Amino acid sequence: MRLSIIIPTLNEADTLGVLLQQLQPLRRRGHEVILVDGGSTDATPVMAAPWVDRVLRAPAGRARQMNAGAEIAGGQVLWFLHADSCIPADADAYVLAGTTPAWGRFDVRLSGNRLLLRCVARLMNLRSRVTGIATGDQGLFVARDLFARIGGYADLPLMEDIDLSKRLKHIQRPVFVRQVLTTSSRRWEARGVVRTIVLMWSLRLAWFLGVPAARLARYYA
Repeated sequence: MRLSIIIPTLNEADTLGVLLQQLQPLRRRGHEVILVDGGSTDATPVMAAPWVDRVLRAPAGRARQMNAGAEIAGGQVLWFLHADSCIPADADAYVLAGTTPAWGRFDVRLSGNRLLLRCVARLMNLRSRVTGIATGDQGLFVARDLFARIGGYADLPLMEDIDLSKRLKHIQRPVFVRQVLTTSSRRWEARGVVRTIVLMWSLRLAWFLGVPAARLARYYA
């Protein structure tokens, strides 16, 4: 089976290089990497071009960009990665082991060294196991046929990963890959870890209570 690895970007030239280097062994094993840019004003598409199989341009917004990548993907399994992710060795084997057909995610670790960030990551992974909900930071993967069956990502400016997970878990529980995918803690540390925890839980609660994603996105930006 072949993976299509889809990376939505917007001004990620300073952070994308590590992930692109880590993906080269996967490309040599026959998997494809599709970068979908949402209108970067830096050199993201140019610097990425030699390291990926396709560079697309799409309207800004992760959901729109990831759907655009999925439309031209040639693999049987779609793997959506954030530009600031670091993947474990042999990640493709872990993804393909859990998609027959199915969907799932990796355990996540935040890159910072603070103890509170370690606690946050553990709680994220535990919550995901209990609820069956995956977030984009956890490297969500899904069989292409299953993704098409549910209509892909909803056109939402925020909570698109939560919405997708809810629809997928009505069909099948996710696969929980225990190998760790590391994601940058830059947003957490820039905003303040405690403040970010409060913000994220508030946004989730508001979403659960029916507040539109467009309104919530104003507070997340």
